[in-house]
Amino acid sequence: MNDLTGREIIIDDTTLRDGEQSAGVVFSREEKLKIALMLDSIGVREIECGIPAMGKDEQASIRSLVDLGLNARLITWNRAVIEDIRASIECGVAAVDISLSVSDIMIENKLHKSREWVKEQLKRALGFAKEKGLYVSVGGEDSSRADIYFIIELMEIARDMGGDRFRFCDTLGILDPFTIYDKVSALRRVVPEVDIEVHTHNDLGMATANAIAGIRAGARFVNTTVNGLGERAGNAPLEEVVMGLKHACGIDLGIDTHRFVELSRFVAKASQRPLPEWKPVVGKRVFSHESGLHADGVIKNPSNYEGFDPSEVGLRRRLVVGKHSGTSGLIERYREMGITISRIDAVSLIEQVRAIAQEMKRPLNDGELLGLHRSFRLKKAA
Repeated sequence: MNDLTGREIIIDDTTLRDGEQSAGVVFSREEKLKIALMLDSIGVREIECGIPAMGKDEQASIRSLVDLGLNARLITWNRAVIEDIRASIECGVAAVDISLSVSDIMIENKLHKSREWVKEQLKRALGFAKEKGLYVSVGGEDSSRADIYFIIELMEIARDMGGDRFRFCDTLGILDPFTIYDKVSALRRVVPEVDIEVHTHNDLGMATANAIAGIRAGARFVNTTVNGLGERAGNAPLEEVVMGLKHACGIDLGIDTHRFVELSRFVAKASQRPLPEWKPVVGKRVFSHESGLHADGVIKNPSNYEGFDPSEVGLRRRLVVGKHSGTSGLIERYREMGITISRIDAVSLIEQVRAIAQEMKRPLNDGELLGLHRSFRLKKAA
């Protein structure tokens, strides 16, 4: 399955469900509508939009999303309980995820049930959902710690009863890319009729890598959230998965990445989770260059030190002048400010720049660079 050529891969973004489950995060209805519209407009094909069983406010928000008439398919999250599925139907959605705990740890210690109970619960819920004509994803909570043979049993039940896909959840974010690749590959070989979706968490910092490994192993669907929002350390970030697939794997999902920064900043504000400036792909300073060697290389050809053009995600390149700067970076930074300096002058100025940056423990801002240049000119003229 390593060859991704010609394979359809679908993002199911769950910012409005798992993203909002981040401790302390609450989106207003207006924010949910805006996020959904933005996701839809950039080409995300499926949006997990909420949990109808939470109550009337959540149901009203989901109905508002349905009323938008998006191109993206809306799917809701449900326990494998008929009443939950009824609530989803009343919201007007045509697709549901029905979730069951599938690891023995959770079956015994959380549900206080047995594997047989889980299978029967799946049959009842899936049977009801398919009777109602719904598209159904069977969500395997804690798949990463489950007996793979039990997962196969559940996938075979899903296949025989018309289930559309199985969500392999690394609920605790404990897998590495090699293990998730092996597990998803095995499931694809044994039950090829059922699509697989990978849902990864970032507890060990491997959500993006695990998501891409799952896709490489044969998963057709992948869960993401904007900025990696989600419970505990979060989920696989939409922007990282899309750009990782594009630039590491050569797979373009057709998503308009130029609006990633706009989307990212809106979700950061709505969630009250500020973006770190060094956040991969969309961080404010991930295309900032200070080191003399790197700045010189970027000036000569940006591809020397940039894997993709910053404009591709809505950012721009920035040369920072500080302790580690060289003359090429200083000359270019002044040029961007409309000032031309010679290399000889740059050699004199760079020592002052480094001394000031060392003392202030930060790079120089434009005002400080202008002041330094004025002072230097006055000394030269004297």
